[in-house]
Amino acid sequence: MREPAIHIENLKKRYGEGDTAVDALKGVDMTVWPGEVVGLVGPSGSGKSTLLKCLGAVIEPTAGRMTLGGHTIFDEKWMINDLRTLRRDRIGFVFQAPYLIPFLDVTDNVALLPMLAGISNAEARKRARELLGALDVGHRAMAAVSQLSGGEQQRVSIARALSNHPPVILADEPTAPLDSERALSVVRILNQMAEQFQTAIVVVTHDEKIIPTFKRIYHIRDGRTYEEAGEGRHV
Repeated sequence: MREPAIHIENLKKRYGEGDTAVDALKGVDMTVWPGEVVGLVGPSGSGKSTLLKCLGAVIEPTAGRMTLGGHTIFDEKWMINDLRTLRRDRIGFVFQAPYLIPFLDVTDNVALLPMLAGISNAEARKRARELLGALDVGHRAMAAVSQLSGGEQQRVSIARALSNHPPVILADEPTAPLDSERALSVVRILNQMAEQFQTAIVVVTHDEKIIPTFKRIYHIRDGRTYEEAGEGRHV
């Protein structure tokens, strides 16, 4: 039986103690399947960023359970000793800004993570070139980051997120700086990559242009999630 790529049960996060404590997450439940792109939306301060940081093993939840790719990573405590390796090998990140390394060319920006994971230089660069080709920026493989357009930089950042074939990608406002055409292009790419690599992708967004493209949406309000069916509009 197929395992969900992401499964969260009753996840909670409290900041501080005593009278100053703030419950950012009050019992979040979420399931995302391999090959699926799911939207996570909610007003500022609702807990979106906290949830993404917990799921990305950046901050520690207070309680609850999380599994990634069928492996329990948190069950009232971290079940993984090396969180850095977990983030490197099993979670891809796409941010609002691409955060590419300016003194590396496009190929090396994508190949760096596999190299850090122990993949040979030649194999990592081969993998990078294949991903760049799939994302229609293969012709920019040897270019400097400064020579790329904003849309091209975001495609390279998606290639980097996919470079270790993680079961999960977390995308935080990936279309915010882009116009409508480029934003929808990024969503199209995320859907194609999710299907091709059977990666589960969670997209945190306020972008009204792309919300109608999700087949499933999790709304987060006051630290709790509410699931609804999306329009699933083709792009």
